[in-house]
Amino acid sequence: MFELNGKVAIVTGGNGGIGLGLARGLARAGARVVVAARNQSKSETAVRELRALGSDATALAIDVANEESVNEAFEQAARQCGRIDILVNNAGINIRKQLHELSLDEWRQVMDINLTGAFLCSRAAYPHMKRAGGGKIINIGSMMSIFGASFAPAYGASKGGIVQLTKSMAIAWARDNIQANAVLPGWIDSDLTRAARQQVPGLHDRVLARTPSGRWGTGDDLAGVAVFLASPASDFITGAAIPVDGGYSVQG
Repeated sequence: MFELNGKVAIVTGGNGGIGLGLARGLARAGARVVVAARNQSKSETAVRELRALGSDATALAIDVANEESVNEAFEQAARQCGRIDILVNNAGINIRKQLHELSLDEWRQVMDINLTGAFLCSRAAYPHMKRAGGGKIINIGSMMSIFGASFAPAYGASKGGIVQLTKSMAIAWARDNIQANAVLPGWIDSDLTRAARQQVPGLHDRVLARTPSGRWGTGDDLAGVAVFLASPASDFITGAAIPVDGGYSVQG
């Protein structure tokens, strides 16, 4: 029920942090993982790790905010691997500024990568999944899809948009046996959140105080939900948004 043998999974931003944790889970379940990211050197390092787990992994350069780059990367992946079954839209950035300090260019940069990138990649994957008789799309949102934060207005807006985009995908593509779901990570220990702890005073202690599990998450904490949503075990689940946050979002 949870095996992914013979399946091809593209993970954007899969060369580090949450993305690599997701990729590890898919690789261990038997998927051939395509790491799609901008930093080719970092991607090759990730590929070596995934191959050590038994996956016939490969790397592709992609700029998820560029339509031409996305279309070329997905065509290349389909040629190399023969099919595309799973897409994890994980690539994302954050610019931590108060709303009144954020420039239009900074707003657009975050929205283009986090939200428009997920749209472009999903649209590019769709014909390949339809041809294969179905597929799985996993969109990485955030607990900022639920909460607001004064220091992350563009990020929060983009991740809220991810949840609504997921619902639209789920409805539009159900007839093609494509399930689309969102995962909402909580405070995960990564390069992104290490920077946040430097920029936002007291963040570390506040996160620990509010998280019932009493710790920051790791990229590998996302592996299980990725395998579940990518596998036949979730064939009747679509349009959902699942927090993976150690209980952070259930606290008042």
